[in-house]
Amino acid sequence: MSPTPAPTDDVMAPDAAALRGLLLVHAALLVGGGVALSLPVPAQGWGILVVVVAYAVALPLVCRAVGRGDWAALAIFLVPVSVFQVLPDWVLADLVGTLAFPDRGGPRVDDVIPLAMAAMWIAPLFLAVVLAGLRPGRSALAALAVFAGAELLAPVVGLWEPTGATTRVLGVALYVLPAEAALGWATATAFLLTRGRPLVHRVAGALAVSTFYLGALVLAHFLIDVAGWRLTA
Repeated sequence: MSPTPAPTDDVMAPDAAALRGLLLVHAALLVGGGVALSLPVPAQGWGILVVVVAYAVALPLVCRAVGRGDWAALAIFLVPVSVFQVLPDWVLADLVGTLAFPDRGGPRVDDVIPLAMAAMWIAPLFLAVVLAGLRPGRSALAALAVFAGAELLAPVVGLWEPTGATTRVLGVALYVLPAEAALGWATATAFLLTRGRPLVHRVAGALAVSTFYLGALVLAHFLIDVAGWRLTA
């Protein structure tokens, strides 16, 4: 396996204009999300879908407008990652039974997961990896912090909630946290390894990220919530 390319200096030293653009697009996401969440069901689900799709389109455009081609490339890479992330969520909700998505309206995948989730992973992963300067190890730590906040907030606003027999602290299922840290590492690593390669390689890298994440989730759930940790004879 070839070594992971080192991030370039421009990734680690964004200028003021780039930071303003980044703040602007995410402020718009927060405002739009707040408006969507204030809508009654079923309009709420449709509103969330419109907001996250608009963000997915706007993010790479804003990154390019402020001269950050590296951020734009990351934003584009995260689109298939986010789409494939529906699969781990689907497994947890429909097979493992540790996750549920309340029906807020709008299209759903197999009546289990809101279609909006296919674009909802872009923002937290983008923030985690960019704030970490595209360094995989730091991306793991940043993802842990970003997703811990998301896991605390999501049940409050009704986006998703843990279910089943899971160990929880402040309502957060603990098994997801190490898996989400691993997701941050995998995302940064896959992006660096596939950037500039043909589209099929980048899509395969995105699928590998979600597959790795699913394995990390199942392993963490087993070790934290299922394994008895005893020896018998």
